[in-house]
Amino acid sequence: MADLVQRVRDVLPSVRADLENLIRIQSVWADKARRSEVRRSAAAVSTLLSQAGFGDVRIVAEGGAPAVIARHPAPTGAPTVLLYAHHDVQPEGDHSQWLSPPFEPSERDGRLYGRGTADDKAGIATHLAAFRAHGGNPPVGVTVFVEGEEESGSPSLGRILSVHRDLLAADVIVIADSDNWSTDIPSLTVSLRGLADCVVEVATLDHGLHSGMWGGVVPDALAVLVRLLASLHDDDGNVAISGLHQEDEAHADVAYSPERVRSDTGLLDGVREIGSGSVAQRLWSKSSITVIGIDATPVAQSSNTLIPRARAKVSMRVAPGGDAAEHLAALTRHLETHAPWGAQVTVTPGDIGEPYAIEASGPVYDAARAAFRQAWGSEAVDTGVGGSIPFIAAFAEAFPEATILVTGVEDPDTQAHSINESLHLGVLEKAATAEALLLDRLG
Repeated sequence: MADLVQRVRDVLPSVRADLENLIRIQSVWADKARRSEVRRSAAAVSTLLSQAGFGDVRIVAEGGAPAVIARHPAPTGAPTVLLYAHHDVQPEGDHSQWLSPPFEPSERDGRLYGRGTADDKAGIATHLAAFRAHGGNPPVGVTVFVEGEEESGSPSLGRILSVHRDLLAADVIVIADSDNWSTDIPSLTVSLRGLADCVVEVATLDHGLHSGMWGGVVPDALAVLVRLLASLHDDDGNVAISGLHQEDEAHADVAYSPERVRSDTGLLDGVREIGSGSVAQRLWSKSSITVIGIDATPVAQSSNTLIPRARAKVSMRVAPGGDAAEHLAALTRHLETHAPWGAQVTVTPGDIGEPYAIEASGPVYDAARAAFRQAWGSEAVDTGVGGSIPFIAAFAEAFPEATILVTGVEDPDTQAHSINESLHLGVLEKAATAEALLLDRLG
């Protein structure tokens, strides 16, 4: 195994070069103008996997973004391991806020900056490094599945899993799209919250009115919307919607100090945490609600007018054990019944994704913990994810007998989805080493 660790180090320079080339491809599926870039990204991933030694590599698309499936057959009696990553990325936002161009990889202080460096093109790099370290001939079957629309909610994933079920069937599924406790301590993700969102629109008038002539007599829609959105939380910041599921304890037992919360989040001086219960419980085992967008008159275009209509997008995270559709129904009922002054309310449902809790025990997890221990020099901690990776529930439904491991290359400073996203290069080496060792142990 010491030789295998060294072989990972030997292949990392070429893997990093390939990763940097992938980062330069602006594979933002959410931007229709750049969908050709997503197709170019899929072609590049396909080429890399073919060059790594996979004999069966194909690009598939079932009505959505192109995904790549590469297969290396299992030796007789050996299990097959499915390695997942995604090659699409989030929109980069305002380029002026980046310290270096978002699609030109740049190294600073041991971190590689750029959109997709960690989420999730580093997942592709991890799989390449592990496979190359085995000389293209690991002791297990390996299937690599690189999706192309994860950042858009994986709308065609179900069709891919159904149509290509035989190609993707595996005994172990490794999802390389999560984070680690720190750059020195790895994590195995054992719970994930689900997602349910909607757009709520309120209306009070059939046209705008002069606010001086009618203000104080008839309500404006923006004031209604503000009061309605405020009703989603109590004064302590707990979600104030009835009928939501929550766990009494977090699925993972770790401690977040107030100092770490403030450091990891950038909480401003004087701003307090919200909600009750431990940080782990609030992050992983209780629902949360965030208003992620509002449509109303911009300040620069405002006038003394009572606004007749206003709308907002509301995003809910669903605790493991809850049903995302039922939670969306509860959110809808609340919005429809809590608008003040008789305002008309229209709720348009959006995306849902189911939460998931993993039973992180058994021989596969024993092998994973041993591989992490050797690669990182530290025991892996079980953690949850406050965000959502809805496709994990889809994998579990499609392959109920498979053991699912959720790993990743992110750390608290990665800033995935945000400006100046980055990958800690030391974490990439540890993650690739752990995966190479895992393949060896599973064989």
